[in-house]
Amino acid sequence: MTDPSPPPLPPLRPMPDDWRRALAVVAHPDDLEYGCSAAVAAWTAGGREVSYVLATRGEAGIDTLPPAQARSLREAEQRAAAAAVGVTTVEFLGHPDGVIEYGTRLRRDIAAAVRRHRPELVLTLNHRDTWATGAWNTPDHVAVGRAVLDAVADAGNRWFFPELTGRGLPPWNGVRWVAVANSPAPTHAVPAGPGFDQGVRSLLAHRTYLEALSDADPETYARRFLADSTGTHSARFGGRPAVAFELFGR
Repeated sequence: MTDPSPPPLPPLRPMPDDWRRALAVVAHPDDLEYGCSAAVAAWTAGGREVSYVLATRGEAGIDTLPPAQARSLREAEQRAAAAAVGVTTVEFLGHPDGVIEYGTRLRRDIAAAVRRHRPELVLTLNHRDTWATGAWNTPDHVAVGRAVLDAVADAGNRWFFPELTGRGLPPWNGVRWVAVANSPAPTHAVPAGPGFDQGVRSLLAHRTYLEALSDADPETYARRFLADSTGTHSARFGGRPAVAFELFGR
């Protein structure tokens, strides 16, 4: 006797659109370009404001470049990648690439960013132990993603990190959702088509990183990767390519 087939997954719901400001907080340069830049491009084209905060400068991400050299190069590539999707504000927290530690320092730095930017929507990358493929996630992604989920609450509590108020950053309890890109358990999605070409250009801005990662032509690689990733969940989104998120409401 064979086991019954698992029930089909439910359709992905459209992401909320009644917001004006979003803040994306991830571990490394390129995390957003591999995760959700096509959605960001559509949002900024529609007049919404999106800001980026990177925990590291990605200095340990290119095996052929020493960290001191990779740091400034990857920061410049990240700024170019953000500009390609209409993002003008990019900040770096300066945590060490590859060995980010979850804890109060990371939570405080992210809470400060939330208070500074006062978003309604916060974006981050998969914080779970594995990706949807079952591949093991990296400690940096897990630490930052978990810290984002916690820091959103920290940012609204005046008794957490009171030194931030002394720095002119009063509590902000206006975050309504946290959206996790590349989650193995997505619930919502944004159509990928309107921002797809900008998303490709955004990923291509990390040319040095892409050339170190693969011998493939960077443009061919970037376009194929984003086509594959946005096609993964199309069956659950009316057959349309989609940027999928796991959405946590507050």
